[in-house]
Amino acid sequence: MVLFEQTLSVTDEDLEILLREDYWVPWADFFLNPRRLRGSDFLMRWSQGVWSEERIVQAVNETSLYFALPYGPSGTAPDDDPKAFELYFERLEKAGLAGIKRPDLLIFPKRHEAPAQEIVRALGGVQELPFTPEDSESITELLSHAILAVECENSLWKAKSMPYYGSKLEPQKRLGGQLGLKKSAVLPTVILKEEDRSPLHEWQRQRKMPIHIWHVFYDLAFGLALDTAERLIRSGEIQPTEQVFQAPGGATTRKIIYKFYYQHAYPLGDAMSEPTLVADCIQDKNGHILPYVKFHGGRLILHREALDVLGSFDAAKQG
Repeated sequence: MVLFEQTLSVTDEDLEILLREDYWVPWADFFLNPRRLRGSDFLMRWSQGVWSEERIVQAVNETSLYFALPYGPSGTAPDDDPKAFELYFERLEKAGLAGIKRPDLLIFPKRHEAPAQEIVRALGGVQELPFTPEDSESITELLSHAILAVECENSLWKAKSMPYYGSKLEPQKRLGGQLGLKKSAVLPTVILKEEDRSPLHEWQRQRKMPIHIWHVFYDLAFGLALDTAERLIRSGEIQPTEQVFQAPGGATTRKIIYKFYYQHAYPLGDAMSEPTLVADCIQDKNGHILPYVKFHGGRLILHREALDVLGSFDAAKQG
């Protein structure tokens, strides 16, 4: 599966929420340079991913203590045009960089903003970061200013409205008596894909920089250290789940993912104002219109515990 389709893959679980009924979609054969998007759900997924990363960057930058920069291909891709988004990933593939795994964001102390921004400007802007070799002097210098790398995930759910939000973890027989909830429990979780697990650990080891997973919901956000995730997997407290993913072209793949109960994570942020859903559309070369709903606005405020996490890494960097 090509990188563009991997990026926009949607779990069957999310598709079930978006498309509960079996109905004919008149734009199902819409062409988007040149692969097909089977319905507006994939464009909505793209919009949601863009929105969630922008909310994280906004929340970090508003602290006045830290600032965030996109670093991985998804974060540096165009955020206002789905066609440009696809062309960007086509360029990555042609450059032979499709298989490279980088965290989505880098977090810096505010005092390092000027030198970090100057490095990025010299490279041609954040959109050129994925095309810059990881072992280049510029990237090495940029990373020397950062205190944390972030892998971003998002879910199309209101966390506080999920049935098991607020539930207490209890001993589970299937977990050998370790704390958890029944398999069917619906609650906020922080997601890690098995296919990303080793590459992220290898990047963390090579760059000697911690990686955290930051998972954004409609109303809340949670953070989890990659090392904590690995400990929970190895202890058996979190078991793998096989999930079916569907790509815009219709292809389905089965992937192993890990769903970490939000109780294992730290509160990352609260939505001070929720986004609005705005109608939008794109048009193909033949004048065919594909409508979809995109996320607009909203404001995330970093939680005190998240600031403490960043503060600990900043102190360690200075020490």
